[in-house]
Amino acid sequence: MPIYEYISADPEKGCRICRKGFELRRPISRPPLEKCPLCQNPVKKLISQRVSSPAINKPLSVSDAKKAGFTVLERRDQGTYEKL
Repeated sequence: MPIYEYISADPEKGCRICRKGFELRRPISRPPLEKCPLCQNPVKKLISQRVSSPAINKPLSVSDAKKAGFTVLERRDQGTYEKL
């Protein structure tokens, strides 16, 4: 699920949460928020520089790659690969 950032459209009228801005996880299929969930004042969606990506703790081993359904090749000579 993507993370969306919102901030108050009018910082002087917003609550303490939407004045500073807040993050919200929402499905892509749902329309963007138009009002703050707390104070019901108008909010606007920010364009974020952050990207949500899964964390990889360790590199995949050959056996892990095979279990995941990948074909593992090893280079033998120049332009020649052998399936492991």
